[in-house]
Amino acid sequence: MIRRSNLLVSILSGAATIFVGLVLASVAVWFFYWGPGPKAPHGTETVVVMRDGAGVSEIAAKLEREGVIRSADLFKAAAQITKADRRLKAGEYVFPSRAPLTEVLRMMRDGEVRRWFLTVPEGRSVAQAMDLLNASPVLVGTVEAPAEGSLLPETYELTRGESRAAVLKRMQVARDVALAELWAKRQAGLPLKSPEEAVILASIVEKETGLASERPKVAAVFVNRLNKGMRLESDPTLIYPVTKGRPLGRGIRLSEKERDTPYNTYLIAGLPPTPITNPGRDALAAVLNPPKTQDLFFVADGTGGHVFAASYDQHLKNVAQWRRIEADRAKAAAAKPQTAVAGAPAADKPL
Repeated sequence: MIRRSNLLVSILSGAATIFVGLVLASVAVWFFYWGPGPKAPHGTETVVVMRDGAGVSEIAAKLEREGVIRSADLFKAAAQITKADRRLKAGEYVFPSRAPLTEVLRMMRDGEVRRWFLTVPEGRSVAQAMDLLNASPVLVGTVEAPAEGSLLPETYELTRGESRAAVLKRMQVARDVALAELWAKRQAGLPLKSPEEAVILASIVEKETGLASERPKVAAVFVNRLNKGMRLESDPTLIYPVTKGRPLGRGIRLSEKERDTPYNTYLIAGLPPTPITNPGRDALAAVLNPPKTQDLFFVADGTGGHVFAASYDQHLKNVAQWRRIEADRAKAAAAKPQTAVAGAPAADKPL
């Protein structure tokens, strides 16, 4: 009887030991897998950049080294069990402090990387777009400047470590897609022989006005002038060969207006040989589907916009009004106290 009691005790003791062991193992698994991860070494988050092509062992080791997870071995096991080991994505990750291993694994499986953005505003030239591209701290590599007008001004999403060449290619593809779409829906009878000519005219429209509401009106003026065989007479085309797409920073000089260049639309017929900037989608749409107007002229109205005219006589009146506005502004500026600069050279007289 005593032997049976001892046997029963032994069985129960062994079962209890196994049960306790299973409970402890379960608690340990829960703790390492679903429980809170390590506290971030600095602040409330840890930033880790994973290179493209890194395997699960390299990723796990780096996460452990950076203090994101407690155990590289457990991370690898979890990745293999969930079949995520071949689906972990490269990029820059921001892991919250004490993130569970499951959350870290999910973020990397889903590619939940930090997003960066690069905005190229409408009317920025290739030179200016390249300045923005080269200044981005998250992009890598070098790239040659493409042809003027070949990029679409837009906001582009970036990831750290992406190459500048890849982003530039996306800008070019976006321009090509937008141009093809708008060209296919163009208005009949336009004086434009190719999509490339549409880009050239749109670039001039883009530089002529900073008001989105005016782009169609300006486009209509230029289309009307081309249809009538009139010269475009656009000031921004004079500036491009001088600055190669960068701001002029002063008024146009009379010598520049008289200079014989392929971009001087006061002297040449038709369009200049290349775009003078990167036109946006709205400027492209404006030249390919301009409103039906009789306008042939426009001049600044003093408010940042322009006043339009169908006849030269009306245009002269509008110009006279603009000259009065300029004169009033000059008088007001002259009435303000001026600080003389000794030895300052006289500037060339602007147009």
